[in-house]
Amino acid sequence: MTDSSASVACVGGLAYDDDGRLLLVQRRNDPGAGLWSVPGGRVEPGETDAQALVREMAEETGLTVEPGPLVGRVERGRYAIADYRCTPVGGVVAAGDDAADARWCSAADLAALPLVPLLWETLRAWNALPR
Repeated sequence: MTDSSASVACVGGLAYDDDGRLLLVQRRNDPGAGLWSVPGGRVEPGETDAQALVREMAEETGLTVEPGPLVGRVERGRYAIADYRCTPVGGVVAAGDDAADARWCSAADLAALPLVPLLWETLRAWNALPR
């Protein structure tokens, strides 16, 4: 029997372009369907955080990334999310998997988009807001 209240390990990717804009995806599915967030998702059994980050970024955004340092951790409901800086090294931004849209966003863009709860505040606390 599994404990349905156990937290679900997830990763998120903080990728920036040369202009300092942050890559965001519009979530196609719940939690947060229709809202904008950093790309990411569940860590599958047997995966490291780095492997999950590379897979999730490719699935949701079309980009190949090189994982970087841990920026911070958050708990959102039952999801325990480790957010990592990552560097795009290939591919073209295109929404895929459970993303309805994907785009590079400036700080002004973030202020105008419907974001998942606490994203702006968390990025600000981590000194990770885009330019």
